[in-house]
Amino acid sequence: MSVALAGRSPHTFEIKSASLPLLALRLKSADLRQLADELQAQYGDRPDFFENDPVVLDLALLAPEQAEADIDFQRLGELLHEHRLRLLAVRGGNAAQQAAAVQIGLLLAPDARVGAAPRPAEVASKAAPAALAPEPAPAAELPAPGALVIDRPLRAGQQVYARGRDVVVLAMVNAGAEVIADGHVHVYAPLRGRAVAGARGWPEARIFAREMRPELVSIAGVYRTSDEPLPPEAWGQAATVRLVSGEAGDKLIFEPIAG
Repeated sequence: MSVALAGRSPHTFEIKSASLPLLALRLKSADLRQLADELQAQYGDRPDFFENDPVVLDLALLAPEQAEADIDFQRLGELLHEHRLRLLAVRGGNAAQQAAAVQIGLLLAPDARVGAAPRPAEVASKAAPAALAPEPAPAAELPAPGALVIDRPLRAGQQVYARGRDVVVLAMVNAGAEVIADGHVHVYAPLRGRAVAGARGWPEARIFAREMRPELVSIAGVYRTSDEPLPPEAWGQAATVRLVSGEAGDKLIFEPIAG
């Protein structure tokens, strides 16, 4: 026989477990000058891309020759602040690096999990150093249901960003235009500008285009520009792009879409 007994709880507060939507900055180099340049190149023309998001700094990917380097966490925090990011905690690093982080008020987060990308493949691409990747979240949260639908052509200089969801473009994305989504990018017309999917680090995102002629495609910070010719089976064709990762690094795979 079970018995239910009344309990007592404080009137002024409750303590519950919580899950925060954190971003992880996977630092590959301790050269903050280079980091500043690359953050500016990646996000400088998108001042409202982040919304004061909290960041965990992951030091696990530091190059071996820099694993013992002194890191100016104060300056690093200022760099992130310039792009509306808030450095909250540090994961990994040696004892001296952790002590320096704690000294300026950062938390240590040894148990923080950083989202892993998928598996290997063929077409090489460039990975943006210090790419941002979010903490794993339930599939229902990445991206949110629904999509932003654009039914007009995007002209040079125009930019569309679908925060937290997919974007569907029903007209041409002209050269010099940019379409960005935290989820998938669908272009049911010629894609001649820039397409960025998984913009906040979601590696499962894909790009679909009825006519693939982009200036740039990017998934979760891994990108490829028109300086490198696309495979002939994708260029000018209905095609999709996906990201895979392995020991050889991050790669973008271009595949035709069967008609």
